[in-house]
Amino acid sequence: MLKRYNTVSRQGSQEIVIKKSRFIGCAKPVETEAEAVAFIEEIKKQHWNATHNCSAYMIGERDEIQKQSDDGEPSGTAGKPILEVMKHQQLKNVAIVVTRYFGGIMLGAGGLIRAYTDGAVAGIEAADPIVQVLHREVTVDADYTWYGKLENELHQRGVRVDGTSFTDRVVITCLPEEPDADKFADWMTDLTQGQAIVQLGDARYCVEEK
Repeated sequence: MLKRYNTVSRQGSQEIVIKKSRFIGCAKPVETEAEAVAFIEEIKKQHWNATHNCSAYMIGERDEIQKQSDDGEPSGTAGKPILEVMKHQQLKNVAIVVTRYFGGIMLGAGGLIRAYTDGAVAGIEAADPIVQVLHREVTVDADYTWYGKLENELHQRGVRVDGTSFTDRVVITCLPEEPDADKFADWMTDLTQGQAIVQLGDARYCVEEK
């Protein structure tokens, strides 16, 4: 699994106008090619009367799936620029559609490339770019006498805490970054003089805190 990757947090769209043509960039996070295709079809239905609905998507840990469509625009002037924006921003698991409503003024090949590039960037901005960082769950099961010290140390070091349960003992679920999980577990054991039950759980992605 990747330690971190860039993506977007939600579906978003933004419109720009270039020489009277409307370009609506829409981006969405997707996990599979089926999701990407469904999203593109959804936008096409929404903008059924548009001149073009050009698209691209990139999916997979190593960008294994890459597809693009010019949707009737001159070859290489729409889908490829959209895909290149994703590559430049190092986005993963994202689909983008840039819809064009023709305004009557021809843009030429260079103008189209710039317009679809700008449309893709606008869509990404609207979809809230984020960084997903791989963390690992570490549960610390301790007697209540350790709770104050644990809480203070975790706060001082800025460790993510996913939740705390209080029963006959206190169980704190921590989320250190995955590469640091073993050292973190050792630190928790040392901090509680070996009296806490420290267990490593599953790895999962969390949005990087800004």
